[in-house]
Amino acid sequence: MKTSPFSSVNLRLAAVTVVVISFLAPSSHALGSGTTLAIADNSATVCGIVAGETTRRIECYREGVIVAVVPDVNFTSISGGRDYFCGLRFGNSNLHCWDTIASFERKRLYNDSSVPLENLAVGDTHVCATVVRDGTVRCWRTSDTFDPPSGSDQFASISSGNGFSCGILRNSSGIRCWGEVNISRQIESGFGNVSMLSVVAGGSHVCGLDSSGFLVCKGINSSGQLNVPQGGAFEFSGLALGAEHVCAIRRLNGSVICWGGNGRFSVNVTEGVSFESIVSGSNFTCGLTTMNLSVVCWGPGWSNGSSSGSSSRFELPLPRILPGPCVQSSCSECGSYLGYQYLCSGFGNICKPMPCSPQLTVPPPSSQPPPPPPPMSPPTSSRSKTLTRGLLAFAIIGSVGAFAGICTIVYCLWSGVCFGKKKVHNSVQPTMTRGSSGSNGGGASNNSTSSISSVIKRQSSIIMRRQRSGTSSTKHPDRAEEFTLAELVAATNNFSLENKIGSGSFGVVYKGKLADGREVAIKRGETGSKMKKFQEKETAFESELSFLSRLHHKHLVGLVGFCEEKDERLLVYEYMKNGALYDHLHNKNNVEKSSSVLNSWKMRIKIALDAARGIEYLHNYAVPSIIHRDIKSSNILLDATWTARVSDFGLSMMSPEPNRDYRPIKAAGTVGYIDPEYYGLNVLTAKSDVYGLGVVLLELLTGKRAIFKHGEDGGTPLSVVDFAVPTILAGELVKILDPRVGPPDVNEGEAVELVSYIAIHCVNLEGKDRPTIADIVLNLERALAICDTIHDSNSSGKISVVSE
Repeated sequence: MKTSPFSSVNLRLAAVTVVVISFLAPSSHALGSGTTLAIADNSATVCGIVAGETTRRIECYREGVIVAVVPDVNFTSISGGRDYFCGLRFGNSNLHCWDTIASFERKRLYNDSSVPLENLAVGDTHVCATVVRDGTVRCWRTSDTFDPPSGSDQFASISSGNGFSCGILRNSSGIRCWGEVNISRQIESGFGNVSMLSVVAGGSHVCGLDSSGFLVCKGINSSGQLNVPQGGAFEFSGLALGAEHVCAIRRLNGSVICWGGNGRFSVNVTEGVSFESIVSGSNFTCGLTTMNLSVVCWGPGWSNGSSSGSSSRFELPLPRILPGPCVQSSCSECGSYLGYQYLCSGFGNICKPMPCSPQLTVPPPSSQPPPPPPPMSPPTSSRSKTLTRGLLAFAIIGSVGAFAGICTIVYCLWSGVCFGKKKVHNSVQPTMTRGSSGSNGGGASNNSTSSISSVIKRQSSIIMRRQRSGTSSTKHPDRAEEFTLAELVAATNNFSLENKIGSGSFGVVYKGKLADGREVAIKRGETGSKMKKFQEKETAFESELSFLSRLHHKHLVGLVGFCEEKDERLLVYEYMKNGALYDHLHNKNNVEKSSSVLNSWKMRIKIALDAARGIEYLHNYAVPSIIHRDIKSSNILLDATWTARVSDFGLSMMSPEPNRDYRPIKAAGTVGYIDPEYYGLNVLTAKSDVYGLGVVLLELLTGKRAIFKHGEDGGTPLSVVDFAVPTILAGELVKILDPRVGPPDVNEGEAVELVSYIAIHCVNLEGKDRPTIADIVLNLERALAICDTIHDSNSSGKISVVSE
């Protein structure tokens, strides 16, 4: 293992700006930039960045098979070439490419946190991107005849075709091309001095919108690909160019029109379908539908999974795909997509693509109708068309409203809500989506015109009232099933000792099996007669029920239901087959198992990342945000697939405002994990959870308990923080690593070292010196990716963690 770069300097001064840079979002949203949907042509592989998940990972479809691309980390944009596709990692400092012909082998083309990239554009065999803010172009995998771009030109956006790339110059909005000399010069001269708003390249031609919003195409016209259909200014938006054809999205209704390809590209198969974006292979096209963000493909060259070829469209079994990158931007140019909060899992906005243009809108019912034309003005055909469209839109809106009203009445009568008979409770957290939900969950779009901030404030006050309420009929959010005590007694064999599997914040936990066969974990509140005991039990019960019934995340233990009968308070959870992380690290029965699944550095880093993602959801995506207050290894549970989940919300509290501290009645937590600043000064922030996670990271590294006896003859109690931090600072991490796992190899050594630096930042005495949970997740993702990387001296970046 190499010597730590932190051995001679203080960690607080040594942290650099990797994570800060990672939050830079691409400044350009031009149509020619890398997007969230890509095609690798020869293998007819279609890939997309998945929507609605905490990790914005890539998933691909090839020859009827779905492939989850490694690494499972956040990506900003992707772009496809002939036999491979590439993706920019979140943070824009890492560029990865995957071979799609064989086994999706991954190679890292670029890794430089000090020079982030954007505008990814993959051609048939080459890759180009621009430097953030700088606008200069860098290219990889180029041939000997590839003429590189000028190092002085700065581009707003770029796009790549077969052997060439073109971009829009920042200073003049003109087109500049590079690559194979003949085709690049022909296209560049064809555009001349025309100012362009967007640019998209195909096989040997380029199209885009000029400064007036009209579609312009230049290059080779062997199959009619330059024969642009007639249309007005800004009539077309998204473009997709293949080898010999062009497809465009009509801005008015999202429908697609195609031309070129010697007339083989019929769009009758997509009639009635609205698209958010489209991409093309050499002789087929795929698009992201507006209705449910599914991917459909069609065209004469599409036969992957569909025997009908161009005669019909084929919907790929991919999950919902993002319509654009999730960015930290106000989207002031063109506004955000509706439902971006759900699509990005609470992180950032999805900006609508530039250039912006006026769109047909229908005024709300409360607005005044437009004034009639002057009496002597004869009616025109254009006015008739506009009126017809307006009446049609009004009829559609009215029909939808009537249908929604009928559905509401039917649901009201069916569920009994109207009569106070509600039994299964519903979440108070809103779900915002673009359209109808598919198999991945979701809900209807929010039609309210009130601001999101006001919705949040209203929900916050409702939750607070629920916590103070003493009546059970209205205080519990939904999606929590109500059980009878008899059902749970039967499930646990009358709470027998052999079914006892642990304890939680307000009681004992038992394994149970419900009548329908579901395995569950049942937490039963202690049955004491003293009022104080009952009140404490009631508070913890209400806290967990209030939080868990509205939190749904793959790294949080899910709540199945609850039971309230007389003095009994019980919560029913998903059963975590592999128990608590604490037991695997410290229970003697597990410690002695040399073949334990956890005796792998990669697995330990994965578990740390899983737990951090669960905490990140609580801090950054829950509305309002939540501070757990009791992060420890015994509250990190492992399911049947060894996925880690955060559990036990009995001590959790809601944060009234982000990044603000507040002082609860008394400090709470577990000795060894509790934040010293919180314990000593009674100041609670989200950074208190970060401290607890830091202790867990040290447990994973060393195999030691949070508090253990050090030395011979039992020794004196020592915290893992005091044990590990000085050794890590001295560059001697290898001396304290858990011997059960074995010495890390070269890549694992780098990853483990990174985790150790994260840990000692997390356990800084002052919260302001600790990293945010988002910083931690990003760096743990990086550590896990390092474990899978073929070691290369040119691909290794600086190890760093940034505190706020």
